[in-house]
Amino acid sequence: MEERERPRPHEEETQAQSQEVQRFEPADEEESNLESARDSEAKLSSEEPRDSDGSDVDLDSAVRQLQEFIPGIRARAATTIKRMYRDDLGRFKEFKAQGVAIRFGKFSVKENKQLEKNVQEFLSLTGIETADKLLHTDRYPEEKAAITDLKRRFAFRLHIGKGIARPWKLVYYRAKKMFDINNYKGRYSKGDTEKLKIYHALHGNDWKKIGELVARSSLSVALKFSQIGSERNHGAWSKTETQRLIKAVEEVILKKMSPQDLKEVDSRLQENPEGRLSIVREKLYKGISWVEVEAKVETRNWMQCKSKWTEILTKRMTKGRDIYRGLNALRAKINLIERLYEINVEDANEIDWEDLASTIGDVPPSYVQTKFYKLKATCVPFWQKKTFPEIIDYLYETSLPLLKEKLEKKREKTSSEVQTPAAPKRVFLFRDIFYCDDDSEGEDTGEKS
Repeated sequence: MEERERPRPHEEETQAQSQEVQRFEPADEEESNLESARDSEAKLSSEEPRDSDGSDVDLDSAVRQLQEFIPGIRARAATTIKRMYRDDLGRFKEFKAQGVAIRFGKFSVKENKQLEKNVQEFLSLTGIETADKLLHTDRYPEEKAAITDLKRRFAFRLHIGKGIARPWKLVYYRAKKMFDINNYKGRYSKGDTEKLKIYHALHGNDWKKIGELVARSSLSVALKFSQIGSERNHGAWSKTETQRLIKAVEEVILKKMSPQDLKEVDSRLQENPEGRLSIVREKLYKGISWVEVEAKVETRNWMQCKSKWTEILTKRMTKGRDIYRGLNALRAKINLIERLYEINVEDANEIDWEDLASTIGDVPPSYVQTKFYKLKATCVPFWQKKTFPEIIDYLYETSLPLLKEKLEKKREKTSSEVQTPAAPKRVFLFRDIFYCDDDSEGEDTGEKS
């Protein structure tokens, strides 16, 4: 087979190493769910040097200049807009001149390496002993004033964001997670779990306080408590639970809509109560507060809720068709491998899963990610020790011919035609997604969550 040129990391990076770095980084929607587990983004952390309050920034001018890079900037708080104008606009323009787009979502291996390099260089420049002191200064009250002064004098914000095309605040939070010594304490013992329950009874959802008491990160304790905070059901979902989940997701999505969106919803519902009310597909799975959903469902944790909603949503978006079974599953795997090979990226975090969903049909991006994980885990030997390009090469060169051969044999044997994947719909009707009737019990598949 003719070898093609693929990007390769300069240093040997394994999938296992990548996961080690990112194991405490939740997906975008979980990131927003756990705001209580970290400092609020709406205000400057007490650990950050304060150069200016942004009072001299013209808000309208800042919005106009920033919206080229962040289209939804107008909806952000004024303090956030002014901070981004101060910290990010110049950087954004430099990246644009280099032809580099501003990124969001999970950090790539390359970005993590750059961030690690930036932190180490800043430590060498200032003489601050450890990354923990630099990024978790509040833990060192006797040295806090001196460290904060060094951050200000040596332009901490500028150094830490060097070469990373993201808003500075996101770079800062990523650094805090990567270099938090309390993030890497291993599994919770029975004693650790009991302490967590006791401290939660005393301090409620003050995850920062609880994290300090058990020497773990606030994110870690928030995630763990979500799993063990109260008795949760396991196994197949009951009809009642499924209906509560559907209702909870609908309420959380409506709650997050802008005032203008809600005004339009009210007016359209009054005109047509039975509703041709529609929703853009991304809102059905992006930015949902699963912690809120968990609280409404009551009998399942947020991870179970998210997984079950993906299952329900996939069925309703595809109208119950078997899109990943038999011949269709083989065709979907072939399509997925060919597209992944074609896009030719060196890191899984560079993949647009939304776009890739079309290889299978009208499904949420998380559904495609799950199928890809199962594909590499079942087809690629020792995939954890391979780089992402090596995994894709193996699937393309070894697994793909076998899948094509299997598909042809099955087609000859059954004389069946493979369904063409449905093109993703941009908009869905509320009534086609959020219904709870006797058919809801059909959502139960017996799969364990």
